[in-house]
Amino acid sequence: MRKIYLDNNATTPLDPRVLESMMPYLKDDFGNPSSIHSFGSRARAALDKSREEVADFINASPREIFFTSGGSESNNFAIKGTVFGKLGKERNHLVTTRVEHESVLEVFKYLEARGFKVTYLEVDGYGLPDTEAFKKAVTDETLLVSCMYANNETGTVMPVTEIAEIVKQRGAIFHTDAVQASGKLEIDVKKIPADLLTVSAHKFYGPKGSGALFIRDGLLRELEIATLIHGGGQERGVRSGTESVPGIVGLGTAAALAKTEMKEDEARVKELRDRLYSEILRRTDNVTLNGLKENTLWNTLNLSIAGVDGGSLSMSLDLEGVAVSTGSACSEGKVDPSHVLLAMGMSKQEASSSVRISLGRFTTKEDIDVVSEILPRAVERIRRVAAADTSVI
Repeated sequence: MRKIYLDNNATTPLDPRVLESMMPYLKDDFGNPSSIHSFGSRARAALDKSREEVADFINASPREIFFTSGGSESNNFAIKGTVFGKLGKERNHLVTTRVEHESVLEVFKYLEARGFKVTYLEVDGYGLPDTEAFKKAVTDETLLVSCMYANNETGTVMPVTEIAEIVKQRGAIFHTDAVQASGKLEIDVKKIPADLLTVSAHKFYGPKGSGALFIRDGLLRELEIATLIHGGGQERGVRSGTESVPGIVGLGTAAALAKTEMKEDEARVKELRDRLYSEILRRTDNVTLNGLKENTLWNTLNLSIAGVDGGSLSMSLDLEGVAVSTGSACSEGKVDPSHVLLAMGMSKQEASSSVRISLGRFTTKEDIDVVSEILPRAVERIRRVAAADTSVI
């Protein structure tokens, strides 16, 4: 059976070139980067190169890049590190949106339970927050604002530059979770006044368990950002522990490849996505796009299909070798509908009828042609069964 993977927002396959770059550090160059002998020196040189590659990826300085285990750790580090640092003794108010990833929302709930005041901003029917709402919410008491760069479920691209400028006018700290945008949108921290920015390798064809946090130069000392992990003093003392050299090398290589191939990927994948969307609309009625097509990531479709349970459709497609999602991979298996779609004003039934289709670098035209046939048939079959069950009742 042909296997077609259309869940690239959950994770991407490892690019063979990334794996090739990692192999020496899984075999012969296994040294600890903190060791002073030649084995350690080679590992340290590999880390330095990767730091430069990740920095170049977002137009930062290498000293502004701190390696972590991925997006969730980077988000926790950014928020808790700032809140439990110097500024957290002076201010007590935090702002975020209702459509953030769980690794942001759960941190805010944790802090709220410990006495911090949190404002959760609403979004419109396309998943966009109102910049005027940020102007009203962010005050002189605001410590930190966190707004994602692009939504992982709908692909909605947020107005992060405008939001960051609003935040900076109030003297607060701005963090953006750029995990889903990385490798799909050009990220330039010289143009976006973000103080903290999160990336994760496995979203752009790198290895799982490897990510980074950008901390704008000078903030580490100025804010006295709290240490994430105490120990041997790695990552300038804020994130101790022996570095995962193969994973970090993979992150660097994936970033370098994305930097040079992003536009090529966009042109090809966007055409395939639009082709699939057109075919689904042509062959299936009562399909709604969740989000504004002109303002979503070029690889993403989040669709509500009336009369169909998203979980049932996903499982039906999986039986035919096609992998799609009902939402965030971190929330798969939960009974409740997507918090993102509910925040956009959808009913529980509408949210439950949704599937996320996310294409990637290795998606082919043949894959899209096959799915264009299989998905409408699966929808028709599910609707027919649902109608039969209703008639029996």
